[in-house]
Amino acid sequence: MPTDEHLLAQAEEKDKRAAELEDLGGPERVAEAQRLRGDATRLKAEWRARQSDCAGLEELVVETLRTCFDPEIPVNIYDLGLIYEVKAAEDGVVRLRMTLTSPNCPVAGYLPGEVEGKVRGIPGVTDVNFELVWDPPWNTGMMSEEAKLQLGMM
Repeated sequence: MPTDEHLLAQAEEKDKRAAELEDLGGPERVAEAQRLRGDATRLKAEWRARQSDCAGLEELVVETLRTCFDPEIPVNIYDLGLIYEVKAAEDGVVRLRMTLTSPNCPVAGYLPGEVEGKVRGIPGVTDVNFELVWDPPWNTGMMSEEAKLQLGMM
């Protein structure tokens, strides 16, 4: 079993390589960068699971959510503002409330299930109480500054 320090070093290396690929651009490099970021998130998950505290688990859930994308929008769902609540309990149960950009969103059939599945796969998560909500309705004001910049809205 790798040491805690080794897990973090591996995660940092994968994040660094992902950033390099993103800087180079192109669809294949961006896809590989997303894969590397997912690997880094899983390594961090294992590290945080060893630390086992609610705040750490919530941070890990947020990092995992940042690996989920609407294929039509090049911004992760967390920075897009689709996640309304992430709350972890001491027993590892995570409460997750999210929305979509609209009730008629083309990804409505699969994105919520993908999100819930990724969160369930995090070490230390024992269950997920997932809720898809429409109130308040999503709007661009819910996006992070980084997301707005990435989409040319600032």
